[in-house]
Amino acid sequence: MSLEKNYEAIQEELIQISNQLYENPELGDQEFESMKLLVNYLKSYDFEVETGIVDRPTAFRAEYTSSKPGPTIAYLAEYDALPGIGHGCGHNLIAAFAVGAGVILRQHIEEIGGKVVVLGTPAEETSGAKVPMSEQGTFDDIDVAMMVHGADVSSESGPMLAMDALQFDFTGKAAHAAASPEQGINALDAVIQLFNGINALREHVPDDVRIHGIITKGGEAAGIVPAEATAQFYIRANERKLVDELGEKVRNIAEGACLMTGASVEISNYELSYDNMITNQALSDTFTKHMKSYSVNPVYPAVPATGSADMGNVSQVVPSIHPFAGLNEPGLVFHTKEFAEKTITPDGEAAIHDAVLALAHTGYDIIVNKDLLHAIKQEFENR
Repeated sequence: MSLEKNYEAIQEELIQISNQLYENPELGDQEFESMKLLVNYLKSYDFEVETGIVDRPTAFRAEYTSSKPGPTIAYLAEYDALPGIGHGCGHNLIAAFAVGAGVILRQHIEEIGGKVVVLGTPAEETSGAKVPMSEQGTFDDIDVAMMVHGADVSSESGPMLAMDALQFDFTGKAAHAAASPEQGINALDAVIQLFNGINALREHVPDDVRIHGIITKGGEAAGIVPAEATAQFYIRANERKLVDELGEKVRNIAEGACLMTGASVEISNYELSYDNMITNQALSDTFTKHMKSYSVNPVYPAVPATGSADMGNVSQVVPSIHPFAGLNEPGLVFHTKEFAEKTITPDGEAAIHDAVLALAHTGYDIIVNKDLLHAIKQEFENR
């Protein structure tokens, strides 16, 4: 049976999975029903499943091993939603892409050999589980890792920014702001000086750097000198090394704000850090070839990095790609209700078709073509 025939046999199942996830969105690390839906589906196709991996209750590893030796192909599923928006980043599609590709390839590996792994990776929007997976050996026995993200248009896998999420908790001293202001130490003033210092830093950073933040706590009342104030920042750049350097500079700015105001500060990571994405070009070229063959919409070259994802951490330890499957609406904006609604239209169904088949066919090629696998691994080692 051809891969196309395999897809036709499960098409309605995959559309139903995407729709059910859309209708029942769950936040990161709370995706219990989403995980159950995906795990039960994979079990119905004889995958062996372990849940709660890397100490994340909604993470899972599902695998099907053939009786013949061969490489291990991993497809990564995301299924966390956004607060107040639902699946405005299309993770319902990502999950359908991954399980669909896994089920299709599983039906061929008794003939061609190898192993298929589907990894359930919670909480990409916050503290993504791919980070501990990358650190704790989940990918040690995996030869390639692939996922596809929904987007306004289809595009090749490209770079993504490394990112740190820093929180600054300033402590001052409360006092009556009118009767005894000299007795107070204004923690909010320290936060404001932190913002001012970071704004001054922006003039002296490369073009790829993005630093953006908010004040999450600024005081209780105008008549009280704020004793506590908190700011959170994302620091992003093309390379992890630069993010680390910028983080040190921003920490120094926070210490300077304390010297200026008399406050003290505690600095912490409020989310896990993401590394920059390194696309394996040999793997990407194979996927893109198949994506173009299945899709009636154009597949554009990779664009400059703008966002961050925990797939970057995966790409540091195993050859990886993170391409995009278009929803046939150029300019459609991520993290909106409009994006979420688009995932359950005929264009969303077309994206499932294109991405699942391209993923499955890429995995098939890697198993049967030893020269391709060698080229992928050689490129990874050279990087």
